[in-house]
Amino acid sequence: MSKMTVKDINIKGKKVIMRADFNVPLDDSQNITDDIRIRAALPTIKYILDQGPSKLILMSHLGRPKGEVIPTMSLKPVAQRLQELLDQEVTFLDDCIGAKVQEGIAQSPNQVVLLENLRFHKQETKNDPDFAKELASLAEVYVNDAFGSAHRAHASTAGIADHLPAVSGFLLEKEINYLGQATDNPAKPFMVILGGAKVSDKIALIENLLDKANAILIGGGMVFTFLKALDKQIGSSLLEADKIETAKQIMDKAKEKGVQIVLAYDSVIVPGLDKPQEKKIAVDIPEGWLGVDIGPDSRKEFKEVLSKAKTIVWNGPVSIFEKDAYAEGTKELAEFIAGLDGVTSIIGGGDTAAAVAKFKQEAGMTHISTGGGASLEFLEGKELPGIAALKDK
Repeated sequence: MSKMTVKDINIKGKKVIMRADFNVPLDDSQNITDDIRIRAALPTIKYILDQGPSKLILMSHLGRPKGEVIPTMSLKPVAQRLQELLDQEVTFLDDCIGAKVQEGIAQSPNQVVLLENLRFHKQETKNDPDFAKELASLAEVYVNDAFGSAHRAHASTAGIADHLPAVSGFLLEKEINYLGQATDNPAKPFMVILGGAKVSDKIALIENLLDKANAILIGGGMVFTFLKALDKQIGSSLLEADKIETAKQIMDKAKEKGVQIVLAYDSVIVPGLDKPQEKKIAVDIPEGWLGVDIGPDSRKEFKEVLSKAKTIVWNGPVSIFEKDAYAEGTKELAEFIAGLDGVTSIIGGGDTAAAVAKFKQEAGMTHISTGGGASLEFLEGKELPGIAALKDK
């Protein structure tokens, strides 16, 4: 999949509108608690500014205001942080469409303008054509660098591309390259680690990667549905009873295709999430106990399989990593993958990226996706509207 990037288009002296992902966490005092998403957009922003556009207009959503103006979801704190990171003035406008915005852009003495939260308008998430046209009227070139929203057909990610030359920024380009490589042409052996709570969230992903992977390693809450399908005792662990048959079919299909399925067969178990002091290791989980982490033997087996990999895709933590008492398996796995040489390691966004960050292993990973839902859909083989809308090379 080869899309045009901002390097393939002349933007000198032109007005450029860029969709970024500034959906950052804020505390009660409207302070940004983590600016990683703003920093991720800087390479594209700086490149555009170096080309000498007449204006760079930035737009994003923040939170889920559902078409209401909610002051605590304003992008104003982002404008402030951008000023510090860019070391130049940023004009903040308190809306994203309309005559006042047109005027604000025209009169701004600054090269960089940030529009207010797109989702203060219901038309944004409805991909309303008039709203998309109004956004497009602000500029001459459109750049999308918001991978986290690329799976949404919204006005600012898809609709706007009907009206302007549409290209990708560097962050989006990187996501397309790494995730595309994993789904189209991964270096083998190709190992996939799947975790998280539900099998149902990963069925399409497993089906898409079964033809490509050499091994699929399963942990987290979803493993118990697979263990149940093998008639193992899982106690009170998380179970999707209606997916037991699906789990059986996946294992049968994998066997047919010669894909190794590695299940975390031993677990760290507790009699309740609030009783970490009583945790122990078990293969057969007694009634009233539940699995919260993969056990030491499973960790060892996972590492053995992964040590042979040339490409690793990891989507979903293998334990309740948010609680330190149950984090060990996910932590050990993150440290092991980060320490491997000559391996392309691709980390799905969302919880998996949060886990890698918690254990300070980002530097050891080849690529950490900035979109949870978007990376999952990409790995499922779906066409993402925000990417499909861009010009092909």
